[in-house]
Amino acid sequence: MLALALATVSFAAQVQAAGCLKGAVVGGVAGHYVGKGHAVLGAAGGCIVGHHMAAKKAKEDALAREHAQQAPSGMSGT
Repeated sequence: MLALALATVSFAAQVQAAGCLKGAVVGGVAGHYVGKGHAVLGAAGGCIVGHHMAAKKAKEDALAREHAQQAPSGMSGT
C-alpha cells in the first residue's frame, strides 16, 4: 500500500511539472533581460503559465480522443 501511495505521489508530481520547466526557463530569460532581480520572478511566472498551458493542452487532447472514440462507425454508402 505504501508503494502504491509513493507511485501515485510521484506520478502526480510529474503531471504537475508538465510545462513548468520550459515556462520557467523562458520566463527566467525574459525576466533577466527586463532588469535586475526579475529573472526569479519571471521564472516563477513562467512556471505557472507553462503548467497552465500544458494542462489546457492535455484536456483538449483528452476531449479529442474521447470525441474520436464516439465518432459514428458503420456508415455505409448503400
